Amino acid sequence: MTHYDLHCHSTASDGALSPQALVERAIQQGVDVLALTDHDGTEGIVAALRAAEEQPLTLIPGVEISVSWYSSTIHIIGLNIDIDNAKLQTGLAKIRDYRQQRAEEIAHRLEKSGISGALEGAAQYASKTMLGRMHFAQFLVEQGHASDTKDVFKRFLVRGKPGYVPGQWTDLESAVEWITGAGGQAAIAHPLRYKMTASKLRRLIDNFKTAGGQAIEVSSGHQHPDQLRNVAALAKQYDLLASCGSDFHSPDQSWSELGRFLPLPASCKPVWTLWQ
Repeated sequence: MTHYDLHCHSTASDGALSPQALVERAIQQGVDVLALTDHDGTEGIVAALRAAEEQPLTLIPGVEISVSWYSSTIHIIGLNIDIDNAKLQTGLAKIRDYRQQRAEEIAHRLEKSGISGALEGAAQYASKTMLGRMHFAQFLVEQGHASDTKDVFKRFLVRGKPGYVPGQWTDLESAVEWITGAGGQAAIAHPLRYKMTASKLRRLIDNFKTAGGQAIEVSSGHQHPDQLRNVAALAKQYDLLASCGSDFHSPDQSWSELGRFLPLPASCKPVWTLWQ
């Protein structure tokens, strides 16, 4: 049986492993098909494809796009995309430009709260194209301002805290259009992590489907069986294909490991049926 993991991150965004090391770990964990889905960029794809050559692993080019939908930040995954698609890359570049502006504002607000050098410090942990909140968290832990990255978010980076800057991302329709225009499939990532009411989640799925979205992440890392069944039921109700993935970021995060998540229920039609 082929083992798919269609959601993970490398050092090209906020992951701890290089694309090459990520491929090696996926093979060690028994993954057969891996999608690299870094945040708002595809910088790591070429290196991951090269690392997967002549290895017992198929690498699927992917991306995880940040979306503002009403008052929520949503993540839309693009699977099996053409990373050379001009419209996709233009859109992603705009998001990364905003990420840089946001990072500068986070650093400014941290400076006002007495933490200096945050922008330069966070940049030491980041790739050349993506500077995010996790990199600030790593810097603040290293400087002794918090015990771990989770503590940083709670004390500095969430709403009402000194370094909080709300995200202003692309819209849902554009994200789906970029992905499908690049020949890929759009999937809602970890739909139950947004802590929406049931009615709001259904409205999101309805808007997503209307925009041309094709899939939803039914199984994700650190998920209860009841949650799996709930999302599987939504996939069936809205006639969406099912995706699955660990959302792996780091070997230090014991709750998330490559290939480690609940299997898709038999009632689901996997997104990879489109690739066969």
